[in-house]
Amino acid sequence: MKIRDVRRDLTTLILYAIGFFLLWEWLRPVEQLTDTSNIWLFIMFAGVSLLLAYLGTPIILSGIVKIVFILYVLHFLYGEGSFLSLSWAGSFLEDIFANSETILNRDWPSLTNHFRSLLFFVLLWLMTYLVHYWLMNRRQIFIFFFMTMIYITVLDTFTPYEADMAIVRTIILGFAAMGILTYYRYLEKEGVKASLHFSRKWMLPLAIMIALSVGVGLAAPKADPIWPDPVPFIQSYSEDSGGPGPGIKKIGYGENDSQLGGPFIGDDTLVMRTETQSRHYWKIETKDIYTGKGWIRSEDDEGEVFFGADEIVPIPELTEDVTSEKTQRTSSVLNVMNYDHIAYPLGVQTITTNPELTYSLDSEIEKISTQNQTGRSTPAAEYEVTYQSSQYSVTTLQSSNRETELPAEMVERYTQLPESLPQRVRDLAVEITEDENNWFDMARELESYFNSSGFTYDQQNVAVPGEDEDYVDQFLFDTKIGYCDNFSTAMVVLARSLDMPARWVKGFTEGDYIEGSGSGRSVYEVTNNNAHSWVEIFFPEVGWVPFEPTQGFTNNIQYNFDTETDTPAQQTETPEQPETPELEEDVTETASNSEGFSMTTMWNSFKSFVDRNTLWIILGVLIAAAVGWVLYLKRGRWLPRYYVWKMKNNSSNQDFTEAYFILLKELERYGLKRKEGQTLRDYAAYIDQFFSSNEMGELTSNYELLLYRGKLDEDSFKKTKELWENLIKKTIA
Repeated sequence: MKIRDVRRDLTTLILYAIGFFLLWEWLRPVEQLTDTSNIWLFIMFAGVSLLLAYLGTPIILSGIVKIVFILYVLHFLYGEGSFLSLSWAGSFLEDIFANSETILNRDWPSLTNHFRSLLFFVLLWLMTYLVHYWLMNRRQIFIFFFMTMIYITVLDTFTPYEADMAIVRTIILGFAAMGILTYYRYLEKEGVKASLHFSRKWMLPLAIMIALSVGVGLAAPKADPIWPDPVPFIQSYSEDSGGPGPGIKKIGYGENDSQLGGPFIGDDTLVMRTETQSRHYWKIETKDIYTGKGWIRSEDDEGEVFFGADEIVPIPELTEDVTSEKTQRTSSVLNVMNYDHIAYPLGVQTITTNPELTYSLDSEIEKISTQNQTGRSTPAAEYEVTYQSSQYSVTTLQSSNRETELPAEMVERYTQLPESLPQRVRDLAVEITEDENNWFDMARELESYFNSSGFTYDQQNVAVPGEDEDYVDQFLFDTKIGYCDNFSTAMVVLARSLDMPARWVKGFTEGDYIEGSGSGRSVYEVTNNNAHSWVEIFFPEVGWVPFEPTQGFTNNIQYNFDTETDTPAQQTETPEQPETPELEEDVTETASNSEGFSMTTMWNSFKSFVDRNTLWIILGVLIAAAVGWVLYLKRGRWLPRYYVWKMKNNSSNQDFTEAYFILLKELERYGLKRKEGQTLRDYAAYIDQFFSSNEMGELTSNYELLLYRGKLDEDSFKKTKELWENLIKKTIA
C-alpha cells in the first residue's frame, strides 16, 4: 500500500483543523432544522476522515477504517444484536437493494432512515476528501469558504437558525486558512525553505489582522437594514407563512387540504385544453373527513382498483339511478400540465387514451391515475372521456328523506363531524331548513343561504382559524368572507348536521370559452385560476348530486321540475362566471398560447419523455460513462493519432507552436517527465537518449528558430512536421 505524501507539521495540522471546523458549520444547523438526531456521530466521522488524511494513512487502509466506522454506527443506530455476529449483514443488503429500487422509482419520501443515514455518510466522505484536496493539492479554500458563508447566511435569513456567531467563526476560519495557504503557495513558487522565523513573520501579522477585523466588526455600531425583509414576500408565494395556518398561496390543484383558509394569488397557467359537448365541472377527487381545520381522506384504505382503456370506470355506485334522464356524451382533454391523474365529469363511464397506459382508481377518494406497463406513474398527453349527463327528477329527489334506509357504514362516513364543532353550527342548519321536510328542498335552502345573509366572495381578506377556532364556524358567524373552499365546506358541514350524507369535491370548473370546434362542440382552456371545490349530497334511488353554494358560480346540473308545486323551469347552461380557484400549493411556470410554441409545453413533453424512458436513460448514461472511462484509460493509443490527424493539413507557424506543447504534454503522459528547471534543450537531449534518435533535438532547434525569427521556410516547416509526427507516434506504444 502506498503511503500518501502528506506534510505533518503544525501548520498542516492547523489547516486540517480549520477544514474540520468549516465542515462542522455545515452540520450545526442540521439537527436544529431537521429530524436528524445523533449528529455527533457524523461530526466524529468527519474528524476521523480528516485525521486519517493528515496522518497520510494508505488509501486502502483509510477506506477500510471509514467503512467499518459507517457500518458500526448504522448498526448502533438501527441494528439489533452484536455487531461482530454479522447477523445484520443480510438485512442491511436487502435494505440497500430495496431503497435503490425506490430511488429508481423516484419515491424519495419512502427512503428508510437507515438508507438516508448511509447516504449522509457517503456525502460526508466526499466532502472530507474535497477539503483535503483543496487544502493540500490545490492550496485554495476560497470556494469552500464562500459556499459555507452563503449556506449559513441563507439559513439565517429564511429559517429559525441563528447564525450570528456562525458567521463570525466562519470569517475567522476562512481568513486564517486563506492566509496560511497563501504562505504555502509563496514558499512553493519562490523555492524558499520554510523556517520558524519566517513563519512567525508571516503568521503574526495574519493573526493580528484577523483579530482586529473581527473585533472592529463586533464592536462597531450596526446600521438598520436598508432593504425590507424579503422573507414575507417570498413566503407569500409558498404554501404557508409558517404560522398556525396557511398564508398566501398560489392557486392550482394540490393534494393537501388539511389546513384551509387564508388568501391566495391568482395564476393563469394553462392546465388543460378541453373540447366538450356541454359545459361541466371537471372532478379529480373527493374528501370525506372534516377535521375542523380542513379535509383529509378516510383512514380505511380500500386499495387501488386497476382497469384498462375503454373499460367501464369502476367507481362504486351506491345506488342504481333509474329515475334520471341520461344522455351519453364525450369530452376530450389535452393535458398541458402533464398531471398523472385524470380529470373527469360526473357520471364518467370510460376513458380512452394511449393503449399502453393503464388506470388505477383510488376508491377512497375516487381519484383516477395513469401509469405505464411497468407501473410507473405516467401522464396521459391526451384522453377522451365518455359520461352520462343526467337530468334529475325533482319528484324523485324530494321523495328521498330521512326515513330511507341507507347502509350504516355509508351514513357514518358521510355524516362525520368533529366533536369540537360548535353547537351553533348545528342550530343554524336546523334554522335554515325548518320549513322544509325533504332532503332536496333542505339542500336547496342551504345552497341559496350563502347568496344572502351578508356573505361576501373574496380571495384576499380571508381569515385563518386559530388553534381553538373551527374553520366553518369562523366563516358562518365571524367573517362571512371567503371563496369556494369556505362556501363548499360550510355547506357540507351544515348538510351533515342534518344527517344528510355529503362530501367535499375538488377539481376545476369548465374553464374559459375559446371557440366552437365546428362539430357541435366547444373549446375551453382550463387554467389554475379555474381550480374549484363544490358539494355532493347523496340521495337514495339517485346517487350523488352536485350542489354549488359559492357566490358567482352556477352548477350546470339540470333538473326536471315535474311537480305542480315547483316552477316549471330548469337550470340551463349559463354564461361562465369568473372561476373560483381553490387555493393549493402548486406553483408552476406561466404557459403561453397552447396553439403556438410554448416553453411550458416543451418542458412538459421533455418530462413526459423522461418519465417514460427513465430506465433506458439511466442505462444509456451508465454505458456512456463506461465508454468515456475506457476512452480515458486508453487515451494513450487514440489521442496521439487524433493530434496527428488534426495537424495533417495545418501549415501555419502558430499551429506548430501549439503542436510543440501538445508533444511535451504527451511525452509527459508517456512517462518522460520534464524536470523542474530543466531547459528545453536538456529535455530534448533526454528524449533523444531515451528513443536513441536526434529527432527531438532537431525539432526543438526549429521551435527555437521559429520563436526568434517568427517564421520557418517551407522546407524547414515540412521537415519539422515530419519530426513532430514521428515523435508523437512513439508515445502510442
